[in-house]
Amino acid sequence: MRMTQPLEAYIDDYDILTVYMAKNFFSGESNKFYLKDSKGVISPLSLIEKSASATEIYTKYRLRLKEEFRVGEEYTLFEEHCRTTIVQYGHIVKTDRFYETYTDTISDLGCYYLPERTRFRLWTPVASDVSVVLHDADGKDSFYPMKRKKQGVFEITIPGDFLGYKYQYLIKRNGEIKSISDPFSPFSGPNGKYSVVDSMDLIKKPKKSELPAMKSYCDAIIYEANIRDMTSMPNIGVKHPKTFKGFVEENETTIAKQTGFSYLKSLGVTHVQLMPVFDFGSVDEENPDIYYNWGYDPMQYRALEGSYCTNVYDHRCRIEEFVELVEKLHEAGIRVNLDLVFNHVYVKEKNDLDQLAPNYFFLINEQGSLSNGSWCGNDIDTRAPVCREYFLRTCRKIIEWFDVDGFRFDLMGIIDIDTMNKIRTMAQEIKPDFMIYGEGWNMPSFVPEHLRASQNNQALMDRIGHFSDSFRDAIRGSNGDLPDKGYAAGNYNKLRDMSKVLSAELNRYSSPEKVINYVECHDNHTLWDKNHVACMGEGHEIRMKRQALANAIVLLAQGVPFIHCGQEFGRTKQNLGNTYNLSDMYNMVNYNRKDEMLYLVEEMKKLIEIRKTRSCFRLSTLEEITKQVTVTEMDDKVCVYTCEDEHSKCMSFFNPSPIEYTYNFTTEYVVIFDNGNKNNGYVYQVKIAPYSTVVVEQKK
Repeated sequence: MRMTQPLEAYIDDYDILTVYMAKNFFSGESNKFYLKDSKGVISPLSLIEKSASATEIYTKYRLRLKEEFRVGEEYTLFEEHCRTTIVQYGHIVKTDRFYETYTDTISDLGCYYLPERTRFRLWTPVASDVSVVLHDADGKDSFYPMKRKKQGVFEITIPGDFLGYKYQYLIKRNGEIKSISDPFSPFSGPNGKYSVVDSMDLIKKPKKSELPAMKSYCDAIIYEANIRDMTSMPNIGVKHPKTFKGFVEENETTIAKQTGFSYLKSLGVTHVQLMPVFDFGSVDEENPDIYYNWGYDPMQYRALEGSYCTNVYDHRCRIEEFVELVEKLHEAGIRVNLDLVFNHVYVKEKNDLDQLAPNYFFLINEQGSLSNGSWCGNDIDTRAPVCREYFLRTCRKIIEWFDVDGFRFDLMGIIDIDTMNKIRTMAQEIKPDFMIYGEGWNMPSFVPEHLRASQNNQALMDRIGHFSDSFRDAIRGSNGDLPDKGYAAGNYNKLRDMSKVLSAELNRYSSPEKVINYVECHDNHTLWDKNHVACMGEGHEIRMKRQALANAIVLLAQGVPFIHCGQEFGRTKQNLGNTYNLSDMYNMVNYNRKDEMLYLVEEMKKLIEIRKTRSCFRLSTLEEITKQVTVTEMDDKVCVYTCEDEHSKCMSFFNPSPIEYTYNFTTEYVVIFDNGNKNNGYVYQVKIAPYSTVVVEQKK
């Protein structure tokens, strides 16, 4: 942010300096400006432009230096009253020339450990000096100046065995010395205070489990869960609650009570999508029970969150326990997708990436204003070459280190199309059925609309999925308007939308793989809490049936079904929406509620099995859907959804009304699902109970 001090100076191009003088500082007037470098050489600056309006409290000067600025040099500005200020590196870091000159795409940055030596390598082109500080077990500090190499990289190799040493970098730039942890390291101390010398080659990797290959994303059934929430309820048999270890803990108690991992395994889902597991700043890792947060406040992109491990002071603990988590989920036949937050950071000014080259990693205009499409005060700039390469390599390392199976990108519309396509290509070269999807909302960032990885540009991103707000609004109703009903809540006006969303929105997306169908996620009110308002006046039993109806539509529609943890039993956040920082009381998975609504859970299990065993609900191309899916209606209320493949033809009836209907067939079908309990066995006619779903099948 500019214009906060009486006198400021910014290098905005290789020969351009912008100066701001407050009008209460010599009336904002100066006729002469000089520049002094670190060797004491003084150079005059010539005036290009001077501007100030009557309403502005600053006078702005654009000045030219006869010789070009030397990137990495420290400069001091003098003006005619002999007042001085340290010159800041400004918009120069966003110029094409800077991008081309300081683009390191070869070096493996960070700490590289061998028993006989350790190499440290850091990209920080605007720094004048960089040192690495090693802290031994006795607390003694050793300082090692690093040497500047090409493309803004500083490097040093130190002989000796430094395994387990804590370290930080000291970066001198813009007249300040900043101490940072290593943004390229997975080994972190509590709250990112320091990094640790170690190697992922010394860490056990997840044991490989052979999982059946997915032919398309449509084979997936995604279940969103939070590490902490799954085991924060007391007395569920978990010895290490709220941790990676506790997430996959299983014993006689969890099996008997069907809690935690035992419950998760019973559902039959194919993928668990974990809410952020990489280091976030909104929970004190040394006192994790004081604060609660979902984790959408990124600090370190390669270090896992310390509050989720059983010993935050052991830098390997969080890694080893997460490795165990992935391994056990894979052994249970469940793939692991990670929620990545690549659109903003927790606090920009304190973020390690920003210290490397202030503003380089962020979307910012020439006036110094930050893009705020994320509504978090800053937006990451993935078009900056080193920034793009950093996140691309981070994704590769996460896959190689942890053997995960997919990425969900938070506010993906702030990331650019090219970056997303590169991530997808890289990931699927490693794992062909790796999933890539995210929130494709068209966020108002500084990225031009035609370059945003939003659903508006989905045709430019092959095999990248988007959460379907059309599906959500058709079935659930508006997120922002709680009384607004969706089709499952009895809004028959949404019946016309059912034809589109059950058919994977043929007119909007170029592939059903791109359509993530959901009615509930961690954000906003749960479906149960929304319907508490939207269906006010209806009894508990009817609302339970409406919950089941919405769940059935999610699981049977073409596209990719997405289920929020607890949605299957009417999860409640006590009628609150975004409980991201409230407490475990509002966010924990309540297994008592699961027991009270057990028949809803059992219904979802049946629907999951139907989807997994009938490929007609998982058609993978628009051509197949066009030929093999039809949607009709009865009495402007009941939706009749037919899909078929070479093996069978299935008809699904969704009835959100209080009326019972009858449907006659010309040939015999078998009833495979009926939560209205009106039909069973082979039939030529079905009765469709109020607020129910019926599915029948005819084998070919």
